[in-house]
Amino acid sequence: METLTIAVDAGGVAHITMTRPEVFNAFNELMISELSQAVEHCVADPGVRVIVLAGAGKAFSAGADIEWMRRAAAASEQVNLEDARRFAAMLQRLAECPKPTLARIQGLALGGGVGLACACDIAIASSEAKFAVSEARFGILPAVIGPYVINAVGPRQAKRLALTASRIGAAEALHMGLVHEVVEPGELDAALARWVPELLASGPQAQAEIKALFAQIEVGPVSAEVRELTAQTIARVRTGAEAREGFAAFLAKRAAPWAPQ
Repeated sequence: METLTIAVDAGGVAHITMTRPEVFNAFNELMISELSQAVEHCVADPGVRVIVLAGAGKAFSAGADIEWMRRAAAASEQVNLEDARRFAAMLQRLAECPKPTLARIQGLALGGGVGLACACDIAIASSEAKFAVSEARFGILPAVIGPYVINAVGPRQAKRLALTASRIGAAEALHMGLVHEVVEPGELDAALARWVPELLASGPQAQAEIKALFAQIEVGPVSAEVRELTAQTIARVRTGAEAREGFAAFLAKRAAPWAPQ
């Protein structure tokens, strides 16, 4: 691939790294396509348990590449629609990936870079990271990333970020739930080394079921339909092979086969 690399370590952790540091890992049509392919590759690889999304150089991602935006502004509405659909499909693949995903954030995360962070299950940031949902400064709006930002921080905070387009620091991003942990510069990899074993200790099929179920549940009253969905899900999963092995390992006081040894 031209805009990113994929490396899978011995523990089953796939590191997808955006490699356009000269433009702060801003993405264009090619990177969007390659990110989609990279996620699909990791989903299809049974050896991959966890996916880490990172950016090379000083920034995580500055969002949309200005040259890509210039081409889009000169194109027809139909061309822009097809372009936006490809971007939306990439974010959906990342968000709906059945395997746990972590964003490793340093430097800038702007516009679509915030969308990438919010589409991941867990986000870890350096204390010097800066975030902005910056689209309105260019006379456009964060439409495709909007649902992921809202899901991450709630509608009022998302609206505030989008309307002001102002930059916030890592501490404020942590406070509003945009990221899950903030560490000192240089300690991002050490933080990942704490999070990854926690994820690897859980059953991979259970994690896929969690992500699929939680994606169907909205905040609010627990309806009869939701109660039935949850009952059917646990009944099905509880009788599966992974659950049987998990309970057997617990009772025998040994590690489950999927856990790091």
